[in-house]
Amino acid sequence: MGVDEVRAEFENRGISCAIREMETTTATVATAAQALGVEQALIAKTLAFKLKDRPILVVTRGDAKIDNQKFKQHFHVKASMMSPDEVVNTTGHPVGGVCPFGLKQKVDIYLDESLRCFDKVYPAAGSQNSCVEITPDDLGRITGGQWVDVCR
Repeated sequence: MGVDEVRAEFENRGISCAIREMETTTATVATAAQALGVEQALIAKTLAFKLKDRPILVVTRGDAKIDNQKFKQHFHVKASMMSPDEVVNTTGHPVGGVCPFGLKQKVDIYLDESLRCFDKVYPAAGSQNSCVEITPDDLGRITGGQWVDVCR
């Protein structure tokens, strides 16, 4: 799974976001920003959490940090990240390529308000060397994600 599933989802749904595959890694916010020549804030990082009853994905701006108090207030549980194996088993994407597209399982997606201040952001596209350029509004429309405020 990975970038091929993202590409297939885009094709099946008629989504015109071009997937960019780089020769260098984009597995971290810093390496993605460097490969794209943009500031780290523009990288839309996808974080995988487990709640008591389900997994979720939270997409934030690259330089944002989860605010544990806001997270607990919104989800009614302490933030707990998935292990790398859980991430792959749930999303079908490797750590460093996790994105809210082409998912192996149905996962609720949350988009942090921190993304809304940008015209375009760059989430991964299912591999450790891929991304898409997308507006925050299109990211919300395509993923069906719910907007939340869980970062500082």
